[in-house]
This record gives sequence, structure tokens and C-alpha cells, in this order.
Amino acid sequence: MRALVVDARAIVSWLRKQPAALQLTVDLDVDSVERDGVPLVADELVEVAPDFASERDGGRGSGGLRLAPLERLAVLHALSGAAGENCSTAFCYIQANHDLDAVRAYLNRFREQPKTLRARTKELEGFLLWAVVTARALSDLKVDDCEAYKDFLKNPDPRFVGERFARHSPLWRPFAALADGSASLSAESQRYTVRVLRTAFSWWVDVRYLAGNPWKAVNDPVVVKRASPMKIERALPAALWSTLREELDKRSAKTDGVQWRAARTAILLMGDSGMRRDKVAIARRANLAPSLYGTLNRPVWAPVIVGKGQRERSVPVSGATLEALRAHWADRQRPFDAIEGGSTPSGPLVAPVIIPWTDASRRRHRAKGGDAIHSNEAGYTADGLNRLIGRMLSELVETMDALDLDDRRRLGQASAHAFRHTFATQSVADEVPVDVVQKVLGHVSIQTTTIYVRA
Repeated sequence: MRALVVDARAIVSWLRKQPAALQLTVDLDVDSVERDGVPLVADELVEVAPDFASERDGGRGSGGLRLAPLERLAVLHALSGAAGENCSTAFCYIQANHDLDAVRAYLNRFREQPKTLRARTKELEGFLLWAVVTARALSDLKVDDCEAYKDFLKNPDPRFVGERFARHSPLWRPFAALADGSASLSAESQRYTVRVLRTAFSWWVDVRYLAGNPWKAVNDPVVVKRASPMKIERALPAALWSTLREELDKRSAKTDGVQWRAARTAILLMGDSGMRRDKVAIARRANLAPSLYGTLNRPVWAPVIVGKGQRERSVPVSGATLEALRAHWADRQRPFDAIEGGSTPSGPLVAPVIIPWTDASRRRHRAKGGDAIHSNEAGYTADGLNRLIGRMLSELVETMDALDLDDRRRLGQASAHAFRHTFATQSVADEVPVDVVQKVLGHVSIQTTTIYVRA
């Protein structure tokens, strides 16, 4: 019976994603809510419609506008692009009956690159929502429309802007609000959006979904070149980095220091090995082993990670990091070291020990083949690690007596990525050869690494 319920919901999910092609909608009373531990297959689709009242008053009109992310988006047939003016008449290489199909086909190219997929999805769904709300189909857009969206990016409609919410929430918005509630994109972000859209349209032309690319006639937003493309000033000074490590060790030594031990492990992987937070999130125990450069008395452990450009590299792991990993794995009740004669343990290097009782967490951490909630086989997401580290740093800023005002300010402004900068600046200060630092960080060009060099 359970299998039949899941299969039925999968069918309903598919039907709800095809309103334009099938010319029908599924009644709202059809069950799609997670019940009795059966995973939710799809949330209710939201039909986004043009806001003509907003057009009459300059784009700041009615507040009842409904927006939804790409996976929950339904578009009126008239704006679906099924008969767009720019649709190619030649044989199309992709199975796309309308613009939503074409967008999903383009994004499917990045299914094995989660970070790139998230970034491209964000840009395309924001553009598509703007087009629908302003009564334009993606395959009808001309150069003037692209210029209008370029202007929109300078000052997005407030109804497109909001705090960060889950994608299934009705409060989700395509643009994240800044501290003052606005969403004034930087010139670099505006240029990135324009280039992503130009690239996507070029691909649709190449696969013969569109006849031409209107973004080719649109200039990139003007960007002032920064003296340093990376915010390396966020790296912690050596004294503060040492103080932070000592405090993390103290708090991790407490019986109730489970979260501190998880945070310490992630911070040391970034601060002692230069790993990015997204690489820490996906790092697996199976890829961590003693390297050839160590000895029996002093083994050198190095996980193999895949960096930008899908290039493999190994990074050294400090003795302090190994100690932190073993303590963190003990909290998860998992063996970190291989049992004699046995295989290497599996699982993510860093994973939540305390799992929130939410539908999303239950689905992510449920054990395969059963209903057990506390699986630990799913590690942190990159954003989850960021939130964990942010909470821990905020508590340190508020409770550490050893910090002066400047240290509190630096630590309060530190993000997860600041520890990667800390690793690089401290390595250069310790006279580690720049080419070695470059290899560990995974920089393609040594010029990028030399930004960390100081006279």
C-alpha cells in the first residue's frame, strides 16, 4: 500500500508540472501532503500571472502578487512561450514544448555541479518571474525587454525582495533583502546576471529552441575594478586565530559540547587546510587517508577533494583537525578509524548530531530503506555549516572575556570563508612557498594566490 501511495503522488506531481502542455490542472483537493512518514513528492504549484495594476503605477502597485521558485512555478498558457515569436522553426535538439521546459533542460546540464546549479537557477527563475509578471514570454523577449530587466536589477521591485525562506514557503522571494530591507545588487552581481542570461540564451539558440539571442545586443553593466577581488582583510590575525582555537578546545572538552565539537571540526578543516565550506560539506571519510609523505610516527593525512574545473587535489589535515574529527565522530557514535582487517568507515566528515524535527530535515536524514530519522548519513549543507559556525561565533563574541573591542568586531564579521583566508595568509606569513599554497587552495593561477603575499 505504501508503494502505491508514493507512486500515486509521483503521478500527481508530474501532472502538476505540465499545465501548459496538457491544458489541465490537478484539483487542489488531491492529497500531496506528507503523512505517516511518506515523503512529500511535490508542493502545490503556484500559477504566476501578470500584474497589470503594477504596470499602470510604475511597478510598485498591488501587494497581492504571488511568486514561486522554478520547481513550483506554473505559467498561463498565453505566456508559456509555446508559440513564442523567437522560437526557432528548425529541428529542436531538446524536448521543450514551452519556456519552462527549455529552462529546465538548460539547468539539467549542471545537475552534477550543485553550486553552479543553485547559482544559475537563482538567476533564471528571477528573470522568468519578472518576464511573466510584466506579461512577457521568455521566447518573445527583444533587446528592449532585456534592457528593461537590466534596469530592474538596479532597483528590484520590493515585492520581489524578502528575507531568506525555504523554497516551499509562500514567503520565498527571488531576491534576498539586505539589512535595510532593500535588494540593491552590486555592479558585479548585475554583470554576473547579465552574463548568465546571455549564456543561457546562446545555448537555447545552439540547440535550436530560440532563433536568436537578444542579450547579445545588451552591454554589461559598468563595474569598477577592485584593488583586490577577494576580501582577504577578513582573515583573522594570528593572535586572534590562536585565541579562537584555544577557546574552541575548551568548550569542546565539555560533556555538553556536541555543537562546539562539530563547529570546531568544520572551522579547522577550513582554517588548517584551506578548504571551502562547500567542500567541507561534501567531504567523505572514504576519501581521507594517510598520504605517502608521512611516516609511521608522523602520518600525514590528506582528503582528496574535487575543486573548480572538476580537478582533484589532496589537502593536508593537521593533527588538531584529526583529533577534532575523532571527537566529532564519537558524538555521532560512529567509528572514525578503520577496524583491523576491516574497511574504511564511510560517511560525511562533518554531519549534524542534533537533527531538527522538521519535514525537510526528516526527509534529508531519514535512513535509506526505513523510517529511522536519526541516520547521520547526510552531512551538513554548505548553508547549514555557515549557520552553525555563525551561531557559534556569535556566542563567542558575546561570552568570551579575553576579547577586546577590535577582536569582537573582527570575529563578529567573520564568515565561514574567512577561515580559508586565514589559512592562506598564515601560510604565506610562515614562509610556505606560494606555489605550495596555490596547490593546496586549488587556485588555477598563481596570480590569485599572490594576493595573500605581503611585503
